[in-house]
Amino acid sequence: MQTYSSAFERELAGLIDQRRKDLIENVARGVVVDSMEKYREHVGRISELEEVLELFAVAHESVSKKR
Repeated sequence: MQTYSSAFERELAGLIDQRRKDLIENVARGVVVDSMEKYREHVGRISELEEVLELFAVAHESVSKKR
């Protein structure tokens, strides 16, 4: 049985991952990059989203160990 909490976690992680992929695609295609400053900003956003996904994994592992 799927709880609301686990469904929410999965949905949010999926949305974050999709946003990360969209940013990567935009940078790779040069859509949003017209200066080095904007490139750095977008790469920073991608990096932060990757860190958030890693934190999701750590939190999930921590909660799973407590069960």
